Amino acid sequence: MRTLFLNPPSYDGFDGGAGSRYQARREIRSFWYPTWLAQAAALVPDSVLVDAPPLGLTRADVVTRAEGFDLVVMHTSTPSFAADAETAAALKAAHPRACVGLVGAHPMALPEASLAGAPAADFATTGEFDEAVAELASGRPVEAVAGLAYRAPDGAVRRTPPRLPIEDLDRLPFVTEVYARHLEVERYAIGYLQHPYVSLYTGRGCRSRCTFCLWPQTLAGHRYRTRSVEHVLREMQGARALFPQVREFFFDDDTFTDDRPRAEAIARGMGRLGLTWSCNAKANVPLETLKALRDGGLRLLLVGFETGSQEILNRIRKGTRVDRALRFAEDCHRLGILIHGTFIVGLPGETPETIERTIAFAKALDPYSLQVSLAAPYPGTALYEEARARGWLRRTAESGAGLVEAHGFQDAVLSYDGLDAEAMHAALERFYRAFYFRPRPILRIVRDMLRDRDVLRRRLREGREFLAFMAQRRGGSSARPHAG
Repeated sequence: MRTLFLNPPSYDGFDGGAGSRYQARREIRSFWYPTWLAQAAALVPDSVLVDAPPLGLTRADVVTRAEGFDLVVMHTSTPSFAADAETAAALKAAHPRACVGLVGAHPMALPEASLAGAPAADFATTGEFDEAVAELASGRPVEAVAGLAYRAPDGAVRRTPPRLPIEDLDRLPFVTEVYARHLEVERYAIGYLQHPYVSLYTGRGCRSRCTFCLWPQTLAGHRYRTRSVEHVLREMQGARALFPQVREFFFDDDTFTDDRPRAEAIARGMGRLGLTWSCNAKANVPLETLKALRDGGLRLLLVGFETGSQEILNRIRKGTRVDRALRFAEDCHRLGILIHGTFIVGLPGETPETIERTIAFAKALDPYSLQVSLAAPYPGTALYEEARARGWLRRTAESGAGLVEAHGFQDAVLSYDGLDAEAMHAALERFYRAFYFRPRPILRIVRDMLRDRDVLRRRLREGREFLAFMAQRRGGSSARPHAG
């Protein structure tokens, strides 16, 4: 079957094709790679991958591009689901013989609800979808492929047996080769990564049990299944040749530092290749490992600190301590490793006092940059189930409603006694201003702008975007989505 892998159109700046924790418009326009889709595409010979958001494609554009394809595999997420269902309907109307399927964490968590909410879709995957989609593309009937919910001829939704996770990740083809064939790396940008960058996975799953984190509780699991060091380094050697213009590689594993000896071995190989790289990490990496990673070319760690309240950290099962995180940050500063810190407003147990404590915690950590998000109870997570049981949800997300506002801005969908949605939104802007409007961050930004003309242009653009984003949030955005 001629197969199209599609990350459908959505809001401007919407990075929903990624393995990102929160899928919404960002304060600064950013795009992650559609790595999950690209990995599946690598298994299907002669398939095509279209990533609509960074290309600015409309629904009409992707309908035109789908001409002649037998199978269309669409990535969807909870925030984008309603728009994605409309895209599926447009595809089916224009190409009625095409088989249209939904993949991603949302259909895995809610397969029946996804098919009910997207009547044009023929199937939804219920686990890791790489091999399931490859089997469909090879011509196997849906009822013979494990890991699917599908629409039977009588209209009923049925499930096939579950599909086990892939254990030998070394047998998956290199995703960077798919990027080289189908994507333009210059269109992908993240504020804290050098441009252009490339991101990929060296493993799947995370040993941590954070109640809010989507991917380990759905697609990836809580075992860290890894590619061999040799397999990763072979891909990186090839990627260096494929993308001579790329300035940084990002390992997007949920927690790359979960396996420290392996992380150190990969770092040694990256050092031999002369590549600059960054990764996700937990705020408990010991000094000796940090030294080994830095010596191997590590530039930056993306770290989920979440909150300055130890009580909240315990409640969400983060598995970290405030005092240990402070020591970790000190070690990184001493070694010259940059940190991009992520924080969350509105987790269970949040109060006005814990928000202020977290702002003070962020200042004490003093990461190079930070991102502040509102707590997002995605279907499939323990946080979602707790919120439903305790009546914290302002609205459910089972049909794709909620989590984002009409134009892609993240919304506060949790509400507690003493802390409502309005207070959380106000805290978000206050957090950013309290952190960035200090001498030290301002001097860092100015210093980097003076050192590199490209950085100067990026930071000026990002500053405009940030201020416009905050103004739009306060005024109830007039921005228009480009899904249609």
